[in-house]
Amino acid sequence: MKRNMISILAGAALMLLTACTDDVEMRYPPKYELPDLPVVEGIHDNVKAPLYWSVYEYCYDQERQGVGTIDISPEEWDKIIDFVATNLKPHGYDMICTDGFIAMLATDNSGYMTQYGSISLKDLVAKCKAKGLKLGVYDNPLWIHGPRDTKIEGTDYTFGNLYYNGSTQVVNPGVDDMWFHWIVAENPGAKEYIDGFFKHYKELGVEFIRMDFLSWYEDGKDRGIGVVGRGYGRESYARAMAYIAESAKKYGIFTSLVMPHNFNDAEIEARYGNMMRIVCDTGGGGWWHTSAQDKGKSYANWPQCMNQFDGFTYWSHLSGRNKIILDGDFIRLNKFDTDAERETVISLQLMAGGPVAAADQYSTIGNNLKFYVNDELLALNKDGFVGKPLSDKLGDKKNEIWYGKMTNGDYVVGLFNRSDNTASVSVKLSDIGISGEKNVRDLWKHTDEGKASVVSANIPAHGCKIVKLSDQ
Repeated sequence: MKRNMISILAGAALMLLTACTDDVEMRYPPKYELPDLPVVEGIHDNVKAPLYWSVYEYCYDQERQGVGTIDISPEEWDKIIDFVATNLKPHGYDMICTDGFIAMLATDNSGYMTQYGSISLKDLVAKCKAKGLKLGVYDNPLWIHGPRDTKIEGTDYTFGNLYYNGSTQVVNPGVDDMWFHWIVAENPGAKEYIDGFFKHYKELGVEFIRMDFLSWYEDGKDRGIGVVGRGYGRESYARAMAYIAESAKKYGIFTSLVMPHNFNDAEIEARYGNMMRIVCDTGGGGWWHTSAQDKGKSYANWPQCMNQFDGFTYWSHLSGRNKIILDGDFIRLNKFDTDAERETVISLQLMAGGPVAAADQYSTIGNNLKFYVNDELLALNKDGFVGKPLSDKLGDKKNEIWYGKMTNGDYVVGLFNRSDNTASVSVKLSDIGISGEKNVRDLWKHTDEGKASVVSANIPAHGCKIVKLSDQ
């Protein structure tokens, strides 16, 4: 994988800001029957959103500074791991995850990735484990890292058999793929190659894989860049995802799907993945990524929504306990202007049942750690809570009110204010199916507010109020 992908995508993001002719509710191609694919039972059972730290900000900033070869030294890894283990792990953050930018190398006979820049994955897993943390890895079972003559375990095929050979019908004939060597799901050995990928990571001690650029495999198109590759078609994509789901379930590995088109109401992604991205890349982060970018708009392909709030709202009908998890991408608290915004970005992820993926570094976190470690709010994640907005329509003010029920019967209600001015926001408990009065506790102020049948507040610009409602 080439390191400059993020630079190109950043340029593409600028193009997206002026490409507003598609600002309509999603348009899908006609539905048709998918090929006869395996049913992977229990893929979503008892799976909750992860709490973790990502290298994203570190690498993103290095690239913006013009660093030629981005890497993280073993000594820097020790500082990162100590920071996460000391400050985040006590509150449930149990994983560190790699990302793109840094060289992903296959250095042994397996042909699968073993090296992340200058450190081996084996050593990185050991460093994390020594501090009680797990390692998640950014990689894709549809990418080929090793030489063509590498044997696929358990078969007579080699990695060379996995490449496009001209016999498969593709979406964009005559176009070469950018950056990636993709396997073709229909080619002999593909299923075994994917199984070997997950076996490889399980043996390393990795139980989380972040799989990127899925839209490029499906149709070879990117809304910002244009045509980026052959595109192997919807049937091939569905088959690949089925193979991935089977092997990931077999080895107990969590799959995070990144850059999916989510066509046909995400019928493939919701069927075969544990978690799917529902918003564009974090990039510079801040309120722009959380709420402002292309507010109220959705598009026909990835990224369907350009800010987290719209993404969580638009796809909320698919989420729930034991269903696909919605991923709002990384959080960079140091890029927000106010504490109200910081409370909102954390609250939104947890109210929607999404992950909290911290990307602030020990050198950039400043005084913002307290927003990541609000244990009263993090209890939602521990519970497997997944809330819903009063409306899933973009542009409807009712989508700024979220609610849901915890396993113990308590309700959690979130009042958000996406506007640039202080606003009075309220909701009657009867509007969310609750009769009578409930005891109200503010989860950011950590105060009890007595009994009420209405939750209301004057909320500052870009702020929120999150309350728990209980009988006692």
